[in-house]
Amino acid sequence: SMKLLWGLVVILTLFFVVNSAPPTCYSRVLHLNKEIMESMEKLQKYQRTKHCVEVLPKMYLDIHNSCVMAKLRDVMYILENLPIPQCREKPRIIGLKRKIRSLYTIINKVCYRDLVFFTDDCDALETGESTPRHGEEQLQLLIER
Repeated sequence: SMKLLWGLVVILTLFFVVNSAPPTCYSRVLHLNKEIMESMEKLQKYQRTKHCVEVLPKMYLDIHNSCVMAKLRDVMYILENLPIPQCREKPRIIGLKRKIRSLYTIINKVCYRDLVFFTDDCDALETGESTPRHGEEQLQLLIER
């Protein structure tokens, strides 16, 4: 009975350790990606910020697209140099810039080796419609068999 109790304690300890583990690079990138897309959506809707973000290109972030770094760089540059000076000072714009810079840094420096790019379709980051690379399609077929 003591062995059983010990076993239970070990299992519960493992369970809590696993569930309280820090987020992986990948989960952090996914979360930030989602936050950025939500922020962009809100900025486009709010009366106070709508005119500020009109200059931004359409953006459908996909962290599996090899063009994502260039896209993040472009958007960051535009946000830093918004034509209306008051826009650059708005807390929501500053927050978006911070999130984009953070995502860029994490992908570029922290989890560089953890990310796999499934596509190099740069247009997809503006249209939201992605076409996978031919090799990836083949891989998918092999996996499905």
